[in-house]
Amino acid sequence: MFSRFQRFYTSIKVAADVVMLTLAFVLAYVTRFEGPIPVVYGLPPLEETLLSLATVLIVFPVTYRQARLYATNRARTHIGEVFEVFKATIMATLIVVALTYFTRERYSRLMLAFFSGYAFVGVSTVRLVLREVLNEVRRRGFNLKSILVIGAGELGQRVIDTVESHKELGFRVVGVLSLRPEKVGQQVLGVPVLGHVKEVDAVLDSRPVDQVIIALPLEDQAAVKPLMEQLALRTVDVKVVPDLYQYVTLYGGLEEFGGLPIISLQGDPMTGWNMVAKRVFDILFSLVAIGVSAPVMLAVAIAVKLTSRGPVLYAQERMGMDGETFHILKFRTMRVDAEVTGAKMASKDDPRRTPIGTFLRKYSLDELPQFFNVLWGDMSLVGPRPERPVFIEEFKRQIPRYHLRHKVKAGITGWAQINGLRGQTSIQKRIEYDLYYIENWSLLMDLKILIRTALGGFLSKNAY
Repeated sequence: MFSRFQRFYTSIKVAADVVMLTLAFVLAYVTRFEGPIPVVYGLPPLEETLLSLATVLIVFPVTYRQARLYATNRARTHIGEVFEVFKATIMATLIVVALTYFTRERYSRLMLAFFSGYAFVGVSTVRLVLREVLNEVRRRGFNLKSILVIGAGELGQRVIDTVESHKELGFRVVGVLSLRPEKVGQQVLGVPVLGHVKEVDAVLDSRPVDQVIIALPLEDQAAVKPLMEQLALRTVDVKVVPDLYQYVTLYGGLEEFGGLPIISLQGDPMTGWNMVAKRVFDILFSLVAIGVSAPVMLAVAIAVKLTSRGPVLYAQERMGMDGETFHILKFRTMRVDAEVTGAKMASKDDPRRTPIGTFLRKYSLDELPQFFNVLWGDMSLVGPRPERPVFIEEFKRQIPRYHLRHKVKAGITGWAQINGLRGQTSIQKRIEYDLYYIENWSLLMDLKILIRTALGGFLSKNAY
């Protein structure tokens, strides 16, 4: 039943794509040759237009098929679907350009550009509409893929909960098998425990099952080998949920190395082009910031020098990316002898401050020299605020996952800071905001944080 519906649904997608591609071609033709754009060389011959349409209606569906846009992928998101259509449309357009270049002397490049845009919008829209229709069908209980979960423990319960939370994907857990005989006949999150794991053959023979998901804890991994040998004799799809995700901390997941699947428990978000893009972003913006703030920095330097004895700048050791230390630059806001008795965190109404120090800290003007730290590569414009090594050991013992904030460069400003977490606010809360930033990083997010900072994100009652 499912395979028949799948073939029927695939044929609907192909037909819908052909209709939208034809409509996009007609709209592109009208836009180019019957719109306000001047036609210099006259209208193309009808034969050439029809040949171009035929080429499009062959190349585009074939390219979409190669991009697996006609394959069923229930886990693909709406945005993922649109992005895949975009990539396949660009590829198909390039193929059409190459074919027309080698087969005909002339064609309208502008019309082809219009067509590519119309095709992307039209096909994407139809795809999203079809997905919503199918999702509604699945929510009503039709066209469901049945799943048998092996494992009634916490991991198996997570699988059931995930499936039940995403009914629109079209999965349904029909039963559970357990290694614990006492659980047979009971229910796990409303799903019946049909039998012992050893009875998997009998259960599969007694009811239709599309997919088996093995969700056994690490201590029960000895049972997986004989289970896999049994399932290898069947055509049912088999998935394994490794009992390692409890140890996944930051940017973990499934990776592939030379065809070898590897589970990463802890990764680095700033690698490859991400690292290059962020570094270029930092260099460009720090150069602009230094140029714009140079008069302010000069005025602050003069004020610091005139109001207290000692150097204008203060270099303090901080810990940055991968635990490497560097010296952060700040305009001095405290007396030269402020730490003769040892390191101490700043506090409200701190008696060690210079006459102008309170003002500089309130408006974060003491942080301006850190743009040079960014330019040199010690810091980034946006990231977790760096702490002093003398305090970090204590934080690491008290706060789980504290060390993960050092997976990226420290920043002048950050997600925690624009949300008011400065000074003697909750370190635990700051870490939560820092890790959220690292896990959701993008250049757009950096830009938003910088804009909010410029609009007053550092004007916090906790700044002292």
